[in-house]
Amino acid sequence: MSISKIIVEKIFKSYHSISDEREMSFLDHLEELRKQIIKMIIGILVGTALCIFFADFIVQTILLTPLRSVGLKAQVLSPYGIVMLYMEAILICGVIISMPYTIYCLWKFVAPGLLPKERQYISRIVFFTSLCFFTGIAFGYFVLLPAALTFFSTFGTQNIELHVALDQYVSFMLALLLGAGLVFELPMISYFLSKMGILTPKFMRKYRRHAIVVILIIAAVVTPTPDMVTQTLLALPMFALYEVSIFVSKFAQKKITPSEENVA
Repeated sequence: MSISKIIVEKIFKSYHSISDEREMSFLDHLEELRKQIIKMIIGILVGTALCIFFADFIVQTILLTPLRSVGLKAQVLSPYGIVMLYMEAILICGVIISMPYTIYCLWKFVAPGLLPKERQYISRIVFFTSLCFFTGIAFGYFVLLPAALTFFSTFGTQNIELHVALDQYVSFMLALLLGAGLVFELPMISYFLSKMGILTPKFMRKYRRHAIVVILIIAAVVTPTPDMVTQTLLALPMFALYEVSIFVSKFAQKKITPSEENVA
């Protein structure tokens, strides 16, 4: 039996293991998904609306400070570039600050497939998932972004000046920050895979060398730049997160009760 088939069967059994509630039909799942998507969109709109009041701070301080700190100059190449910059910055920040509510909506959709005991911890799940995400965002902003910009700024010459187009800079920054935020979700992913019986500490220790290769590949894919400096800076915390995930997996395995094992 293939690994993918085992994973699908585990998820299917976990999602349909609740006996004290009526089984939801496929249309019920679609209706619930539609409701949660609408709620997520509303949350993003509310977050974006709040960011409008801090638009100047977001653009002048959050976006441009990393550029100024390494001596790079920003430029706009189109007449509507500044307007688009403000709109994009506000929307991006709206998505980021509304992430806890977005995660909450996702877990509300998954809730029917959780055990009654597990549903009691949804607030903790949302908290730690959001904490991992924002930690990754902070690491990307305060460590990865300055290191990448410093590395690029060293390639200027007397005949060629390095000026940064703001639209490309925002895209680069967004990819870097979101990539770091998603990478820092590794412990939470390990926790839930371990709860479903798909992942074990023994398995993670056995394939640690293989994981190192995978981490290097992920770091190369996630970082929007081809330089080894940025990729290494992202890979190093991923190695640490992998070791933390082994401990998290061990903790999750201890939390599995005999009744949960029989269900799985």
